[in-house]
Amino acid sequence: MHIARPSEEEYAPYALTYINAAAADITAGGHADLLALLRAQPRAWHTLLDSAPPSLAGFAYAPGKWTLAESIVHVSDTERVFAYRLMRFARGDRTALPPFEQDEWVPQSRASRRTLVDVLDELDAVRGATVALVSSLDDEAIAQIGVASGRDVSARAMIWMIAGHAAHHLRLTKEKYVGA
Repeated sequence: MHIARPSEEEYAPYALTYINAAAADITAGGHADLLALLRAQPRAWHTLLDSAPPSLAGFAYAPGKWTLAESIVHVSDTERVFAYRLMRFARGDRTALPPFEQDEWVPQSRASRRTLVDVLDELDAVRGATVALVSSLDDEAIAQIGVASGRDVSARAMIWMIAGHAAHHLRLTKEKYVGA
């Protein structure tokens, strides 16, 4: 299934960071398409972190920044929100969906009580559900438009944003947590 890159009219300006990150990872990783990238990203997380010391879960690279565990839980939380939006849009639901406050969610995630293995297992489960949803969609569903955070957004853009958000955080993890 080929999921074309969305046009700028299909997403809010902030999402361009994620769209570009997904596009870069498709090219750099030699992935055939966006779905292949979605399937490959869990392996990339594990390759990066499976041999990391357990203490890395509580590491924050600067004062006031999230710990690695908090960052990974944020990726899971965001993917859940984006996948929910994707499902609603793909089903033709135009009910306006509110934004979410990531900075308020992170402390409530209680990620500091969790192990790196545990948060990676959750990320794997969330991605498995996302891949199943994306794989079930046809071109008509992917082209549907919904409303989130006061903006029109396509289901296609949501898929790209899911992959790009994960790509963005994988890059940050390599640079700020593992490379530290």
